[in-house]
Amino acid sequence: MGGCYNRFILLVLGLDPGSQHTGWAYVERRGSQLVAVDFGRISCLRQTPLQDRLAHLTAELRRLLAGRRPDRAAVETPFHGPSARSLIVLAQARGALLSVLGEAGVAAAELSPAEVKVAVTGSGRADKMQVARMVRLLLALTDEGLAADTTDALAVAICCAQRQRLDGWRSAAR
Repeated sequence: MGGCYNRFILLVLGLDPGSQHTGWAYVERRGSQLVAVDFGRISCLRQTPLQDRLAHLTAELRRLLAGRRPDRAAVETPFHGPSARSLIVLAQARGALLSVLGEAGVAAAELSPAEVKVAVTGSGRADKMQVARMVRLLLALTDEGLAADTTDALAVAICCAQRQRLDGWRSAAR
């Protein structure tokens, strides 16, 4: 995994966790170009018991990793939730995702929403529409009807890919 910093092509899996909807996106960085390889979301019914939602989430992430092995993954960190209970449930979903990534041996970065927004829009206070617009521009996507979870996962992957590029430059400069 350590060799991915200096490679010309880097495949990143971005994850926007949720217990009901989790966005995922594979973005490839080819030099300075970013390409959306595949993306979507994992969904569960709200009335499904939490343990079953988490089991579904982990099974789907394992399926995604079996189909395409990323060089790196990134998971967005929560900064707040509408309630303490929803924040706890979100933390459990993130834990399930991080566990699967660890089990698969995929290095994972944890990125704050502000860090992702800065990387994609230049402003840590950008709203979801600004982020979605910039994601579509950066990746040359024409579909304006992407789910917010999917757009956020694409933004997380973009941020991680750009961060890896900067880390590679820093390492080369040393």
